[in-house]
Amino acid sequence: MTLRVGVVGGGQLARMMIAPAVELGVELRVLAEDAGMSASLAATAVGDYRDADTVLGFARDVDVVTFDHEHVPQDVLAALVDAGVAVHPGPDALRFAQDKLLMRARLQELGMPQPDWAAVTDADELQAFIDDHGGRAVVKTPRGGYDGKGVRVVSAGTEAEDWFATLAEDAHGGALLVEELVDFTRELAQQVARRPSGDLRVYPVVETVQRDGVCAEVIAPAPHAGDRLPQVAAQIGAGIAEGLGVTGMLAVELFQTTDERLLVNELAMRPHNSGHWSQDGAVTSQFEQHLRAVLDLPLGDTEPVADWSVMVNILGGPAEGGLDARFAAAMAEHPQAKVHTYGKAPRPGRKVGHVNVVGDDLDDVAYQARAAASVFLD
Repeated sequence: MTLRVGVVGGGQLARMMIAPAVELGVELRVLAEDAGMSASLAATAVGDYRDADTVLGFARDVDVVTFDHEHVPQDVLAALVDAGVAVHPGPDALRFAQDKLLMRARLQELGMPQPDWAAVTDADELQAFIDDHGGRAVVKTPRGGYDGKGVRVVSAGTEAEDWFATLAEDAHGGALLVEELVDFTRELAQQVARRPSGDLRVYPVVETVQRDGVCAEVIAPAPHAGDRLPQVAAQIGAGIAEGLGVTGMLAVELFQTTDERLLVNELAMRPHNSGHWSQDGAVTSQFEQHLRAVLDLPLGDTEPVADWSVMVNILGGPAEGGLDARFAAAMAEHPQAKVHTYGKAPRPGRKVGHVNVVGDDLDDVAYQARAAASVFLD
């Protein structure tokens, strides 16, 4: 009998689950927010993921429900569980990816290394934190931020007055998250896959390069890591996956500080941009692994297939025309590059695809990946 996985959300992460689902003999069904989204090839329904009846109707004929994003409300998730639907990751885990204040508090309970932080409800409280932490801090909206959105570096409590005003208008009240401004040398990411039965696999820790708050490049494994750093990153990732009860893929974004510590930045409970390299650079891609994990199937090997993999995002795309007009040139000039596109129209700053290159020489691999991605830009 064919296993059926329902994915809520029709973005590029759902799109990239389609090929491994076909290879595994899994039927993938997608609830897309709108027609014509990235995962339209597998979209069996279009509707509002915030509406419980819509999501319950979609979930009626699948074996498990999983997600392209973490934004499905808790009441909808609870309705799925109450109806007997298998949901992975479940509501109890997802709430820590949906609310950064809950995440910080739970990670503190688990003893995970993280920046100093506080919940602040007004400009005076924010100013007090700033004064206690060298005159600058990072303030975040607890819910909804991604790719640099909902994040500000501030030196005065008044710089977040508009966010406090929005909180005051919300009948539920609330607080902002403020964190110390970490002095870091680079950003890393640790991916972990975990089955409902508890089986767990870690991927190599990777280095991520951010530009304007958006992931631009990923190098796998993280260079200049030595022996200790991968072990510590893996321990942190595994500890969080188990401590939060995550099922499926988990990405733990990390800061490597100037004094050689690792601090947890943010979490994602789904396939993640930092794992796109695994499509061509690991024995088991994060997308196949996520399907295996949520179906509670044996997890695949996470070992790299080459010494180095580099992923470069295609951000924006050409000013005129689509990406398809550039494929021939990219293939001819860089035959070792693997190009993955998302079915999205080009738009400044938008993630419209990525390029993977694997090989034994990091400098050459990085050059080829960057050059191939640049073919799709003006």
